[in-house]
Amino acid sequence: MGRVADLGCIVCRNAGLGESPANIHHIRTGQGKGQRAANYLIIPLCKAHHQDGGPGVAIHADRKRFEMLYGSELDLLAQTIGEVMR
Repeated sequence: MGRVADLGCIVCRNAGLGESPANIHHIRTGQGKGQRAANYLIIPLCKAHHQDGGPGVAIHADRKRFEMLYGSELDLLAQTIGEVMR
């Protein structure tokens, strides 16, 4: 999990905003209501893109809108795995 967090926010980097400190987001895709994904199904997100940014910015505010703007959780997970494996 530390290696993933050390990548910095994946959305900020993809948007050309540079590096920003990241929190760990456990993906919700494929999980039951109230369940959290395993610790290897995670993506790095800054506070704004994780929880604090509101609808259209934060994944926890409006996941569907977030995914329309920044990519699906699975796409971001695949990118994260690729970057950690380098």
